[in-house]
Amino acid sequence: MSADATPERPARFPERSSGPAPLWAQTAELIQDEIQRRGLAPGARLPAERELGERLDISRVTLRKALAHLVDQGLVTASHGRGWFVAAPVAPREWPNDLESFTATARRKHMRPSSVVLHQELRPATLDDADRLDVPAGAPLLRLERVRLLDDVRIAVDRTLLVAALAPGLEELDFTGASLFEALHARGVELDRSETTIEARGADRDVAAHLGIEPGAPVLALDQTIYARDQRPVLLSTVVYSGDRYRLRTTLQPR
Repeated sequence: MSADATPERPARFPERSSGPAPLWAQTAELIQDEIQRRGLAPGARLPAERELGERLDISRVTLRKALAHLVDQGLVTASHGRGWFVAAPVAPREWPNDLESFTATARRKHMRPSSVVLHQELRPATLDDADRLDVPAGAPLLRLERVRLLDDVRIAVDRTLLVAALAPGLEELDFTGASLFEALHARGVELDRSETTIEARGADRDVAAHLGIEPGAPVLALDQTIYARDQRPVLLSTVVYSGDRYRLRTTLQPR
């Protein structure tokens, strides 16, 4: 090396997309893709935070939020004072053991999620809503109704009521591409569990029109109350799936 030569800098990561996903989520996806592209084995050490931050052109706060998300996903692990490492794989769990967003499920299956937003507005909680969400009657709720699509195929109608005070500003977010779960996570709302009722029934006229099926056609309805880690109920969700476009699979074991 000549006296005026400079050492080679580590290669930069690919450019982030300009989509609606928050910066930390895009960063987590880039790190995951890099692990897969380089074929890093469990136990392999990731670059130091300073190097990762420079290569990704992000702040340490954003980087740590992305890495924490990858820890939650079981993809990386931290060792105090030593850095970040690729985690050993664990056996995947199937629904209903995991609380997973529609967007996350689509990505895991290598499909493209999108939505048609039908309603997105603040409205006061009814007495029934207030009782289920443990808020005063009249408290502002975000009403979000969407048709959910996978690879441009209409799969479900998703109707959600969210305690607006927990994540101000969501009524302005573009949910044609954004994930509600990711938006809540970015605002510090960590979801923990869901109490879910599953019912097979016939499609009413509104659902049939949104899904492009005949009224009375079979649908599968999931009614959920979702709780944060402090066990406060934060949102109510009813998702109605077209019966010929959705399959529920789980594993049952003897006790």
